[in-house]
Amino acid sequence: METVTLAHSEAGVFGRSHELSARAHEQVVFCEDDRSGLKAIIAIHSTALGPALGGTRFYPYADESAALQDVLRLSWGMTYKAAAAGVDLGGGKAVIIGDPATMKSEELLAAYARFVDTLGGRYITAGDVGTDTDDLDVIGKHTRHVTGRSVAVGGSGDSARLTALGVFHAMRAGAEFVWGAPTLAGRTVGVEGVGKVGRELTALLLADGAEVCVTDVNEVALRRIAEEQPAVRLLSTVSTAPVDVYAPCAMGATLTPASAATIEAKLICGAANNQLATPDVEQALTERGITWVPDFVANGGGLIQVAGELRGAGPAEVEAEVTEIYRRCREIIADGVTEGIGTGAAANRFAERRLDAIPRSHR
Repeated sequence: METVTLAHSEAGVFGRSHELSARAHEQVVFCEDDRSGLKAIIAIHSTALGPALGGTRFYPYADESAALQDVLRLSWGMTYKAAAAGVDLGGGKAVIIGDPATMKSEELLAAYARFVDTLGGRYITAGDVGTDTDDLDVIGKHTRHVTGRSVAVGGSGDSARLTALGVFHAMRAGAEFVWGAPTLAGRTVGVEGVGKVGRELTALLLADGAEVCVTDVNEVALRRIAEEQPAVRLLSTVSTAPVDVYAPCAMGATLTPASAATIEAKLICGAANNQLATPDVEQALTERGITWVPDFVANGGGLIQVAGELRGAGPAEVEAEVTEIYRRCREIIADGVTEGIGTGAAANRFAERRLDAIPRSHR
């Protein structure tokens, strides 16, 4: 087991960190274990509010540079997500490079867990794309710095339900701003990605009276949602379909200058992280009269759940905290209107007020 450096890139690790935020990353760790085939990157963006918490994404990145860019963006987002959610945690993230369908093994997860353990609690891992509670249970055998494990071993279980619940309440806040009522009843919502969170969100939307159409690159996921929810419509794409709400719930960066020009929805709110490919996309959406609910606020339900697990909070208490995402999103949207700025900038200011309240000696 060894720590390795990444091949040369134009921006470099330090340059990429500062491209994202004036708050530079505290630590980036490159991990490789030849025996198991593990190649992973752990990024700790901030421990100002507490230990850095963030999921482990297991994904077949095109190259190491793409993996680095993703983990830097995701860990930065976790700092702001935690600050906006009101939890006493910092921001971190990890990526494992490879296809989980063919590479995942108990040996690899154990090797990864040992790297997490060397950080001494500065980073606490959880689930993300490509990892689930079973994986976290394996990781938990080799480090105590993990959350989101199964109920059977004392954890709070999969966070998909509460992540979806938070997105649903964020969407209600957006709907109230756009259409005057905090409900999706009578609206058409296009859900892009019906994995764990997308499936849960679809069920909530249908129960609220919305018409839901879905898409996913995974045919198995589409067949499953069609069997579970016969009322949904399956489409090849929802981002440019004639829907009222576009809910990106798969990978990030689907909001590009090109898609911003063709989206028909009046409201965008989903579970995907880092939805804006570039910051200028929000302005393009605003100019077309489209309201975007910032992803790191909307999808904070899972973080609130695992934070509750860490402090021993009960399910009812945690669920009540997740429903507060509705109030938070209302405030952020209102602040954006009052201050004449986008919702993204308003959300950043909302989080930064909490971060800036930390004495400089503790940042």
